[in-house]
Amino acid sequence: MDVLIGRRDETARLRAFLEQARRSRGGALLVHGEPGIGKSALLADLADAAGDFVIMRACGAEFETELPYSALHQLAAAALAHLDKLPPAQGRALRIAFGMEVGTPDPFLVCAATLGLLLEYDRPVLCLVDDAQWLDRASAHALAFVARRVDAERVVMVFAARDDAGELNLLPRLAIPRLGDAAARALLARALRGPLDDRVRDRILAEARGNPLALLELPGTTELVGLAVDFDLPAPAAAERSYRARLEALPDRVRLLLTVAAAEPIGDPGLLWRAAALLGLETTIDDEVPLVEFGARIRFVHPLARSAVYRAATDRERRRAHGALAQVSDPIADPDRVAWHRAQASVGPDAEVAAALACSAARAQARGGVAAAGAFLERSAALTFDPALRAERVLAAVEAKLSAGDFDAAIELLSTLAADDPRVDLLRGRISFARYRGDDRPTVHLLRAAAKLAVREPDRARACYVDAIETAVITGDLDTVIAAAAAIAPPPPARPGSVDIILDGMIALITEGHAAAAKLLRPLVSNHRDEAWIRWPTLGYLIALELWDPDTIRAIATRTTAHGRGSGSLHELRIGLAMLATVTVHAGDFGAAQAMIAEVEAITEATAAVPLVYPRIHLAALRGRRAEAEELFAAVGPHLTLSVQHATAVLNNGLADYPAALRAAEKAVATGDLGLASQALPELVEAAVRCGEAGVARSALAILTERTGDQSWGQGIEAWARAMVYEDEDAYRTAVALLDSCPMRIWPGRAHLVYGEWLRRKGRRREARIELRRAHELLSDFGAEAFAARAAGELRATGEHARRRTAQAADALTMQEVHIARLAADGATSKEIAATLFLSPRTVDAHLRNIFRKLGITSRRQLPAIR
Repeated sequence: MDVLIGRRDETARLRAFLEQARRSRGGALLVHGEPGIGKSALLADLADAAGDFVIMRACGAEFETELPYSALHQLAAAALAHLDKLPPAQGRALRIAFGMEVGTPDPFLVCAATLGLLLEYDRPVLCLVDDAQWLDRASAHALAFVARRVDAERVVMVFAARDDAGELNLLPRLAIPRLGDAAARALLARALRGPLDDRVRDRILAEARGNPLALLELPGTTELVGLAVDFDLPAPAAAERSYRARLEALPDRVRLLLTVAAAEPIGDPGLLWRAAALLGLETTIDDEVPLVEFGARIRFVHPLARSAVYRAATDRERRRAHGALAQVSDPIADPDRVAWHRAQASVGPDAEVAAALACSAARAQARGGVAAAGAFLERSAALTFDPALRAERVLAAVEAKLSAGDFDAAIELLSTLAADDPRVDLLRGRISFARYRGDDRPTVHLLRAAAKLAVREPDRARACYVDAIETAVITGDLDTVIAAAAAIAPPPPARPGSVDIILDGMIALITEGHAAAAKLLRPLVSNHRDEAWIRWPTLGYLIALELWDPDTIRAIATRTTAHGRGSGSLHELRIGLAMLATVTVHAGDFGAAQAMIAEVEAITEATAAVPLVYPRIHLAALRGRRAEAEELFAAVGPHLTLSVQHATAVLNNGLADYPAALRAAEKAVATGDLGLASQALPELVEAAVRCGEAGVARSALAILTERTGDQSWGQGIEAWARAMVYEDEDAYRTAVALLDSCPMRIWPGRAHLVYGEWLRRKGRRREARIELRRAHELLSDFGAEAFAARAAGELRATGEHARRRTAQAADALTMQEVHIARLAADGATSKEIAATLFLSPRTVDAHLRNIFRKLGITSRRQLPAIR
């Protein structure tokens, strides 16, 4: 086979991918290296070797990074005929993403639909994506998502990029080095059309530094005749200078034609020739034009050639090119490109163009292209003359850039606005929170905004204080925020609403104590349908925890999940599912919780969001597997310290390592954090009693008694703790009676356990066995292994051996396998499961085979028995 000079190893590795895909073992690879190093040549060689493959291509364009899904549209254009074969929701998501329908595309479904399209062919598929560093953000995310899921498919995806390819950097990588001396000489010899002075040859080899493009381009420069090459340039820059040298030899009309081609990255010949005619240029090419290939698509010989052409043009030439392209582009089918070209053609403020860009931003945002919306709005603001309207557009651009994760650009834009605008402070607070890593105080900005709003807009000011409180619950400066709110927040209206009750209740919690706060907050919290809990679900969830209200905790989590699904907000859906998974862990349904956690993690990957690991932390603690739990605890960031301390206390109480539990529980309680610190109090009581720290136990019980209120869960917990502190049998019995009806099903098991332990220590073995058997039965059925082992050990001490726990299906399966098994047990097909979990049907079938093997079953009909 013909192998590229100096690239035998790289060519062999890439072609091996093709052989694997022919055997249904696909994969993805990021080919990376400096400009001109030969990445495009390797992709072209791979395409030549893939004659039996369906080949799909896309190329990132420096001028298209703002247009959402533009690169994905390029890649999928040839496959759009298969859209009707996809599940309807997926097909519609792609149509919306590509501007073929109106609506808001679900990024989740776009990812799944892209994978589905690649799997609709009956031949293997090769996807080649060049200049991936210039992919628009939405396309890059979708393609990276798909690339991680083709291992079991007949699909090969190869991306070529410079060293920074964003999310694609996480794929397996193939670095392309510079050519060695022998290969460089061989390539240069092939490029030469005649003899070359040895001194010139040696200088080219030395200064090209093994860059193939430089070796191919430098011999063609006219300066070589006089040995006047600028050898201080890096190889890619030298190649670009070579392209510019060729441009300078061309007539003005041809240079302008090439500028139009460079400004139109789609490569549509129809657009090019219509724009050329509008500019009065010839629409036929008699002679070969260097740097560009005219055909069914307009292609530059190299991305650096396009860049060189565009940069070499004068500002006036670029404006003329964009102006012509704006006039010949279809304003109905492609209004965003029309607006963008018009913007690039503008010299100064232009109200009409600015308005068109604002409309493009709205369309981009509706299609999920927040990065594109930010770019459109930023340019729209720059072209807006009216100061007030310009400020509105800058604020909207900041919102979009914040949503896109472009925090530095958002901060820079904010600096152009008046500092006395409270919206600036609100956005600074949101940006600070979004990039929060424990070393900043986002609430400072929110408090500043609230103070500015207090006189003019008191209702907004009070809502802003609640925003700051919810943020402070996570960042750990709640006392500071409450002190500020108590000092300067405007008084509530005569008829207080939900916002006023939350604010006044939270102020009372810190300044007057739990009882005063509970009196204000409990009626609102118990109304879990209140709209406030849609805006502040995390705060509502934690207040319900603080008030020991299990029904409201579950209701807020369930409603947030349902609202996230219904509204298409994946951010809200993740939060709701994470809360619901945590509640479900404590309800003792570890299998259902695992399925929810698997869905949270799938959404997290699909949206590139910050992982929400606290449901996993709670599950690991209650399972009681030390090595597994501690590995997870060690891996989470400092912003989850409280969750980890609480979970460490639970884990070690289960394992009967009471000193370790005591240390962790004391740290968790000492924070005073809303909800979670109160939940750590029972762990502190148990650990302190077991360690003989009677004073610590009594103090913790006193705080717990104040907080548990009139809910049966809280009253049962208080009786449980009081029984241990004072060895009060009536309290043990009260705890068992109250907690047996508690929806948090872990607690009945723990109540029977401590009562049985106390009875055994009192020598009442027969009664102890009854309680310990029940504890072991409940805890082992849930999978709370450490607490169940404690019950089994106590039973042995009474002379009885605990029954062996029947292995549960969830024990043998991964979280994703549990989710797949539960969906299959509900009757979902492999294709439906694949659509839900963003996998391919073939991957789902592989998982099901593993599930069958682990469970010792042979068909889906046997799956319902594992539930």
